[in-house]
Amino acid sequence: MDLNPVDVVEAAFRHYRSQDRDAALPLYADEFTFTSPQDDHIGKAVFFERCFPTAARFREQWLLTVTRADPELVLVYYEYELVTGERYRNMEAITVREGLIRDVRVFFGGRV
Repeated sequence: MDLNPVDVVEAAFRHYRSQDRDAALPLYADEFTFTSPQDDHIGKAVFFERCFPTAARFREQWLLTVTRADPELVLVYYEYELVTGERYRNMEAITVREGLIRDVRVFFGGRV
């Protein structure tokens, strides 16, 4: 039975914030790719080495909207505050198929 894609995405964000790599890893497909203005289609291993450990930069993060756009696509709009006090908003388009995150595309929204 496949998990609801929204539940999978929300769990991934929780595990990222708590830095629970062991809980997060099974949520991502082996062929997972991550793209942002700073990363171009990096794979799962590089994502968990380079991007996953960055949660310590955040004081807080709020998921403002988590919406299932179609059977496989979840759109996430979130705000975060860095430990420096700066606040930003980003959006992510996340593909979830058969209960696994296949692709994340991050769109930087800028300072709030």
